[in-house]
Amino acid sequence: MKRPSDLLTVRNLLAGAMLLVGMFLIVRNWPVVTGVPTGTSAGQRPEEISKQIRQVERLRTPSSKPTPAVVERLIPSRSPTPLLSPGPAGSPIPTSAPATGSPEPTEGSTPTLTQEAPATATPQPKVRPWATSSPIPSSAVQPSLFLTRERFGVGVALPPADEYDVGRLGAGWYVNWWVNPSPPRLNGMEFVQMVRVVGGTYVPALDTIGAAADANPGSLWIIGNEPDVIWQDNATPMEYAQVYHELYTFLKAKDTSCQVAIGGISQPTPLRLRYLDMILEAYQTLYGEKMPVDVWNIHAFILREEKGSWGVDIPPGIPATKGILYEIEDHDDVRIFKWQIVDFRRWMKERGERHKPLIVSEYGILMPEDYGFPYEAVRDFMCRSFDYFLTTVDENIGCPADGNRLVQRWSWYSLSDKRYPTGNLFDPGTKEITRLGIDYKNYVDHLPSR
Repeated sequence: MKRPSDLLTVRNLLAGAMLLVGMFLIVRNWPVVTGVPTGTSAGQRPEEISKQIRQVERLRTPSSKPTPAVVERLIPSRSPTPLLSPGPAGSPIPTSAPATGSPEPTEGSTPTLTQEAPATATPQPKVRPWATSSPIPSSAVQPSLFLTRERFGVGVALPPADEYDVGRLGAGWYVNWWVNPSPPRLNGMEFVQMVRVVGGTYVPALDTIGAAADANPGSLWIIGNEPDVIWQDNATPMEYAQVYHELYTFLKAKDTSCQVAIGGISQPTPLRLRYLDMILEAYQTLYGEKMPVDVWNIHAFILREEKGSWGVDIPPGIPATKGILYEIEDHDDVRIFKWQIVDFRRWMKERGERHKPLIVSEYGILMPEDYGFPYEAVRDFMCRSFDYFLTTVDENIGCPADGNRLVQRWSWYSLSDKRYPTGNLFDPGTKEITRLGIDYKNYVDHLPSR
């Protein structure tokens, strides 16, 4: 029989051994967070570029130095329940199959929209009226910067775009959130280049950017993607101003005919307009001149602004804990959507930028169908947004060169995506056009060519 002291010694040895083994296992399995790529060469194959895009968007949290990944929280985690009825208030919503009363869209038909639901008591932004904005009379001839088809765009979330029959949509331009010296010209569609901002730097490298500028004179270049979102390009106002200055100067030296657009904030709320003001102030302080922006660019989502919550959190560099606390059911509220566009156009005018074009380079429905966003609701939101973009003018804040239209071009999210599939125009597996894609096509097909 062992003495008590011997037992204690054995127990202590065993406990020490277990502690050492546990520490070894923890270290061995600790996630290794690597830095972002520093650039690509012009000769890289598409699959290599796609791999680098995935590295840059590692959990959609690019950073200038290795940091623990921030998990994207655009959509709240909860038990999904239907929240929005596509029909009269109080009618049930199916959680899987589409409503049996909604006919399948066929090519050539005009989308039949559901009657808009009555207004709810959800709190709304304080700045929102658009009293002087009005539809363009059908008989009026307005100055126009673009042909109708050229205004319609689409975001290609899962490249390559030429795997899909994109030409069926009738759209005029597309973006895939990257730089491409030799982009596919899908049915004559314009490709919009995008340099990704990574905190205080950018990707790809200047040799790739320069090759793309040389090969595609007159292109539109977007500098960054949602720098206001911590799991996207995540740049403080000072960082963004510095990167923008370097890239704007470089691109204009390469191609004087190119146009440079500011990176789109996720949504034009007061909190994010403050973020943009801080960028303009930082640029003025650093370079002693007004920030040169050829094309203003925003995204137009409707997501919660609250630190640590779902939605788009708080922009980097702003000491706030909340902005507008949108709820899930606000996500497709067309009234809020319109208010945001008008608010941004007013913001542009107040800063002497009214005469510049405004594009909405990304918007759509991200929430899943079983959160209360069935096909009918997404179709209605998309078509009503097209109506608004095409027909709304304002003689006080609109773009004078474009018949005082508020928005000059727009891009639906997305062509095809597995993570946020609700707004898919094509199926990512079969590559076939979806019901929503047919609605997009039919809408464009029924428009005049001018």
